[in-house]
Amino acid sequence: MINTNLKFWRRELALTQAQMAEKLGIKRSLVGAYEEGRAEPKLSTLVNMARLFGISLDSLVTTDFTKKSAQKAALRQLEPAATTPEPPSPRPANGLRILALTVDKEQNENIELVPLKAAAGYLNGYADPEFIEELPKFRLPMLGSGGTYRAFEIAGDSMLPIASGTVIVGKYVDDWMTIKDGTPCIVVSGKEGIVFKRIFNKLKDGATLSLHSDNPVYSPYEIGVEDVVEIWEAKSYISSTFPIADLSLSRLASIVLDLQQQMSTLKKA
Repeated sequence: MINTNLKFWRRELALTQAQMAEKLGIKRSLVGAYEEGRAEPKLSTLVNMARLFGISLDSLVTTDFTKKSAQKAALRQLEPAATTPEPPSPRPANGLRILALTVDKEQNENIELVPLKAAAGYLNGYADPEFIEELPKFRLPMLGSGGTYRAFEIAGDSMLPIASGTVIVGKYVDDWMTIKDGTPCIVVSGKEGIVFKRIFNKLKDGATLSLHSDNPVYSPYEIGVEDVVEIWEAKSYISSTFPIADLSLSRLASIVLDLQQQMSTLKKA
């Protein structure tokens, strides 16, 4: 019972095993062992779990939250009894977010690739474990074990010199309020689909995000937070196209001037 409840609530809170371990103050391997039923948590750990999930210790031990009726009851427990209208929030209404993901045989999270041909389907299947399971998968050890990553193939020239067809590897952003202005991100929304832009955070002032392109030809635009599904902070990219060097006339003149100055210095020496 505890192992299934732990896995259920970890996914409801959109936490990786590493993130869950950090919040509970234990090793990540223990979270995996608890979820697989190979070990039993200590009482102090159970208490911390119940506090993190916002449920009673008794419910954690005796209630099967994977059942539909129990799940609905649990969600109602977490909803605040608001007496006054609340402003739009960058978090889901019930405070929870289900993030579908896949793991390898060692329980390490994969990086799922969303190619261009699957972009339209991702808007409908981002929360569907079966859809996510069908996506190509790979791993980049250099990214470390902290956080959940997903890769998206981008189209267009709005973020030059990053070319169309480049794969952007993004880290899942759980709290959108923490996004700093100018951060490059993959933004998944109902109206815009999957776009790669720099975000300027306006959530505190107007519950919107301002999306900017690196290519000055494209004008910035705002998107309402209620339309945003996911945000992934860009951490790396994979491309078969190397960035084109800036060889404008002004750049060439600067290079020639530098060479002339270096030659003059050598002659004096």
